Amino acid sequence: MRVRFAPSPTGYLHVGGARTAVFNWLLARKEGGVFVLRIEDTDRERSSEEHTRAILDGLTWLGIDWDEGPYFQSEGVERHRAAALRLLEEGKAYRDFADPSAVRAEAEKRGWHPSRVAREWALAMEPSEAEARARAGEPHAIRFLVPEGETVFEDLVHGEMRFRNEDIDDLVILRSDGTPVYNLAVVSDDSEMRITHVLRGDDHLSNTPKQILLYRALGLPEPRFGHVPLILGPDGKRLSKRHGATAVEEYARQGILPEAMFNFLALLGWNPGDEREFMTRQELVEAFSVERILKKSAVFDMEKLTWLNGRHLGARSAEDLLPEVKARLEGVEGADAGRIGDTGWLLAAIELHKVRARTLDDLAHQIVPFVTDEVTYEEKAVKKHWAKDPAQVRARLMAVAELLEATPFEAEALETELRALAERLGVGAGKLIHPLRVALTGRLASAGIFDVLVLLGRDRSLQRVRRAVERLAELEKTLS
Repeated sequence: MRVRFAPSPTGYLHVGGARTAVFNWLLARKEGGVFVLRIEDTDRERSSEEHTRAILDGLTWLGIDWDEGPYFQSEGVERHRAAALRLLEEGKAYRDFADPSAVRAEAEKRGWHPSRVAREWALAMEPSEAEARARAGEPHAIRFLVPEGETVFEDLVHGEMRFRNEDIDDLVILRSDGTPVYNLAVVSDDSEMRITHVLRGDDHLSNTPKQILLYRALGLPEPRFGHVPLILGPDGKRLSKRHGATAVEEYARQGILPEAMFNFLALLGWNPGDEREFMTRQELVEAFSVERILKKSAVFDMEKLTWLNGRHLGARSAEDLLPEVKARLEGVEGADAGRIGDTGWLLAAIELHKVRARTLDDLAHQIVPFVTDEVTYEEKAVKKHWAKDPAQVRARLMAVAELLEATPFEAEALETELRALAERLGVGAGKLIHPLRVALTGRLASAGIFDVLVLLGRDRSLQRVRRAVERLAELEKTLS
């Protein structure tokens, strides 16, 4: 088995292309096949080295390695041209000297497809005249002469597919400037690279009968074709920039892990046949089969992606996450460089928070209160746990401060003493824990409060509780 991923370097690696690469890579690895990378760069005006590099970087980030390539379609131009001339010589193609605007005008007048007019005009010309005009250097395109009948093939995803040849236009295979057109180039390249299976998006389905006709006209073996469902946005329309990020590197910048993105893409239009969603790369390879690719379009669900990312974050070691988190924290205004540089402490902070985070950005955000001196109080946290009775909350936090000064700074001891304090005060432990969380982190939610205390340390914890007591006194005056 030999499969290929053949992106055009006219843009970055987008979600749809990345999903196609994932499916082809999984198929090759499952079947012990060869994964070929080919860059289809024949559109010279829109192709760029920058986009080629971005595509290669995106694949590498996703963990998709290739066994052969990257090959460049532009390297095969002479072979493509030779194939077109061979079809011309064998009477399976014809020269089209017509002015495209004249063809369009005539087609509109008759209600025909332009290629039908082009064929009529071209075939009305004597072969000797066409040859003479070509030899004289008159510009002309070469069109493939679509035979009569029907083109039938067995799609790996959709089953039997039938196309009436009369509905297929005589496609241009060589432009008037001598450059080959996509469909011919692809057939020539896939044959040259001995591709056995072509797995690609449904948007290519209309190209397949044209390519099959070219394979047959050239006497080349046909690969097996499979067309995977398109990816839709939540509104049911084809995924595009209006739905948010579509380029893979944008998700990397947002803190999505490559293994999570790979896992998510694999489940867009395919399922393993059971209830699993969180899967490792190896589990995906073992479970993958073309038979389980769905026929209907898949919906890009950002909630599911971030949920999967959270699962993969939790599965990663703190050591693996350290460089990414550290880089993000170093960009935080007012961050304590000494604390960020304390590897042992930072690893403990990551370990505590990674199971609660959805993205790398989220993970770093949760650690921010631990590396800055100033606490930013969330308005909703203050409103919920301080503002209803600031005097009483202040008194309780003052009692907590005394407890923190006297208690061994270990999570178990702190929990025992705080719960005992709540009992002496005749309130539930939450009446102390929630206001204390706001004092320590400024936020409505955090990791377990006793782990938070230990991570901050006695001095910082006391400093923050005392600062909170002062803020509560100010709040009390404001409200009175």
